[in-house]
Amino acid sequence: MTVKRTSEDPSVSPGFEEVAEEFARNFTERDELGAAFAAVRDGVVVVDLWGGVADRSTGRPWSRDTLQLIFSGTKGLTAMCLLILLDRGELELDAPVERYWPGFGKPEILVSDIVSHTARLPGIDLPVTVEQLTDDRHMASLLASQAPSEDPRARLCYHALTYGWLCGELVRRIDGRSVGRFFAEEIARPLGLELWIGLPAELESRVSTLELAESWPQSAHFRPETFARDELLRSIWGNPPVWDIQTFPWNTPAIHRAEMAAVNGIGTARSIAWLYANLGRLISAEALRIGSTALSDGYDEAHGAPSRFGVGFQLQAEDIQFGPAAEAFGHAGAGGSIHGAWPEHRIGFSYTMNLMRDDQEVDPRADALLGALHRSLSRRP
Repeated sequence: MTVKRTSEDPSVSPGFEEVAEEFARNFTERDELGAAFAAVRDGVVVVDLWGGVADRSTGRPWSRDTLQLIFSGTKGLTAMCLLILLDRGELELDAPVERYWPGFGKPEILVSDIVSHTARLPGIDLPVTVEQLTDDRHMASLLASQAPSEDPRARLCYHALTYGWLCGELVRRIDGRSVGRFFAEEIARPLGLELWIGLPAELESRVSTLELAESWPQSAHFRPETFARDELLRSIWGNPPVWDIQTFPWNTPAIHRAEMAAVNGIGTARSIAWLYANLGRLISAEALRIGSTALSDGYDEAHGAPSRFGVGFQLQAEDIQFGPAAEAFGHAGAGGSIHGAWPEHRIGFSYTMNLMRDDQEVDPRADALLGALHRSLSRRP
């Protein structure tokens, strides 16, 4: 199985022209810089769009083969690794983490906790450097030694970075392979995807350059002044301050090569959409049902947002960020990207972009594309 090519030029299948129109409006009306959007239905790539600038400093255009870092969209990829292990009977959600990870030392924390952001380990207590963030074994060992947070907000709190080290170490302890290698050998290679957790060095030149919008940051949890007064949010987002406009490290090869299973997946929108459309080829229907059933559902007080998670997947919540489809699941990424599935419509989709914004609860660029995609489907059998 490989991703079917549609054209060397951006294209949409008949009936999906409205999606292309909204994609163009993102550039003329919604301040897009460079982006791609893809949708796959029933084994056919029905939307395959890209455009704009991949690197403003050089003028490099966004091409068919441009790769993009997807931040927390990576959590959905890691979730798929866990579901394969669950499907094989090698992982149980109601088991203590320390059954698989001797020395984890927190018998009350279950696998279901670390996959659904209820493990009370949302941040790192000890000061760490950017270089240390790229060492997944080191970061996992810090979490094994760390006591769960006593802050009551940590009961249901987004584990922005720690999700990756916790789940990645779980994959390694069970299977023996790192999460990046597991994903490459069990998922990306069989499906013919251009998608990695840990980018091969020879592909670096294809990666688009991220930029922060002039309005960045609007979200309180990205602001330095928040870190000064809120120890929990500082441990999640400010240790180290990787979202600061002055220290932003996400365009560096060292970050791209690392296996940061929460935040540094890199690939094409086409491949991500193909993956979400073909989950049934990787795992059983029962595993997929479990993966997209809520394990945690409530309000994340630390981040001031609704929170609803299955086995690593974000599930459609009251903010309806995954478009109009009620049964949608997948994962969004910092700055505006979003990736997922609409099972009822037999659709996998992915929106990637390089201009990061956080000025609205639901990114208007992705919202317009998903709305147009849904309307297009409603006009088809």
